[in-house]
Amino acid sequence: MRTFSESYLERTREGMWDDSREALEPLSLGDRERILDVGCGTGELSRVLDAESPGEVLGCDADPELLAAAREHVPVVAGDALSLPFADDAFDLVVCQALLINLPDPGEAVAEFARVSRDLVAAVEPNNAAVEVDSSVESEDRLERRAREAYLEGVDTDVALGADAADAFDAAGLEVLETRRYDHVRTVEPPYSEAALLAARRKAVGSGLADDRETMLAGSMDPAEYDDLRGAWREMGRDVVDQMEERAYRRSETVPFFVTVGRLPESTR
Repeated sequence: MRTFSESYLERTREGMWDDSREALEPLSLGDRERILDVGCGTGELSRVLDAESPGEVLGCDADPELLAAAREHVPVVAGDALSLPFADDAFDLVVCQALLINLPDPGEAVAEFARVSRDLVAAVEPNNAAVEVDSSVESEDRLERRAREAYLEGVDTDVALGADAADAFDAAGLEVLETRRYDHVRTVEPPYSEAALLAARRKAVGSGLADDRETMLAGSMDPAEYDDLRGAWREMGRDVVDQMEERAYRRSETVPFFVTVGRLPESTR
C-alpha cells in the first residue's frame, strides 16, 4: 500500500467538502449511529462525517503520525484496512476516501468493510486519469498530462478506479445503491498561499518529478524521455514562478471523485 505524508493529504484534500456535500447524501448521515472512516489519514472526511451525523464517528488508520492529526477531529484507532480490529456488525456505516486506489486488491478491503458493517459501506474514490488542469502557463496542462500518463502506466495499483469501485462492491456481495460523482476543484490565484509558492519552486527545480521517477520508468517511459520531460518541466516551473512574481499566475485542477454506496444483503443484516 502506498503511503502519504500529512502535508500531502492536507494539501490535496483541503476544502474538498466545503462547497457542496450533496454527493454524500446517499450515506444517510443523519440516520447513522456509528460510523467508521477507514484510512482516515489526517481526518478531513472524518470531520465532515462528524459534523453531518448525530452518531459516533471513529477514524482508523495504520499510520500513527496521521492518526495524531485526525485525533483533533474524532476518536481514532490504529488498524489495517485489510484486518480491521473490530467485531462483526460493529458499525452501521463503514466508509473510506481515496483508499482503495492505493490497495493492490480493493475487493479484499471492501469485503472487510462489509464484515464490520451491519448496513452500509461507502467508498469515495477518484479517477486520477481524468484530472483536468487549466493554467495561465500554456505548457502546464500538456506536461502534467504527459507526466500523469507515465505515472499511471508505472504505478502498481488502480489509481484511476473512480466509479469502477462498484465492481469491488459487487464482488463483496454488496448491493450497489448508487454511484454519485463529485468534482473536487483546487484553485491557485493571488494572493498565493505558502503551499502554492512551495509547489511552484518544486516545479522549477523538477523535484516533484524526481519523487516519481522510479514509478514513471516502471512503465513505457525510458530514461531519455524522462530527462526530456524533466527539462521541460523545470522550464514550465520557472514560468510559473515568473507569473507568480507578477501576480498573474492562475491555475485550476479538477479531480473527479465517485461516491459509491452499497448495502449488505438482507439475509446478513
